Amino acid sequence: QVQPVESGGGLVQAGGSLRLSCVVSRTFFRFVTMGWYRQAPGKQREFVADITNNPDTRYADSVKGRFTISRDNAKNTVYLQMSSLKPEDTGVYYCNWGNNWGQGTQVTVSS
Repeated sequence: QVQPVESGGGLVQAGGSLRLSCVVSRTFFRFVTMGWYRQAPGKQREFVADITNNPDTRYADSVKGRFTISRDNAKNTVYLQMSSLKPEDTGVYYCNWGNNWGQGTQVTVSS
């Protein structure tokens, strides 16, 4: 399956944590850069974090120090550990590689 498949979203109170998972069921997974993006209601989709095959990581300034991206190549899975969540983190979170996007998973942070 080329399209990423996300899971792990939900409703959480501000200050809480969630872990998102994304699976790409192909053997080339270990060679590709995987990214997480999010889209809040009425806003454009924005970059959250990505991880290369080295693995090197990058984060949006808004999530640095709170979110951690990681990957498990044996499981063809990339994770996004989100801590100290804020209401402004609410949105649909999408997993990406190349031009391939998942369906998204909803994250809602209540104040």
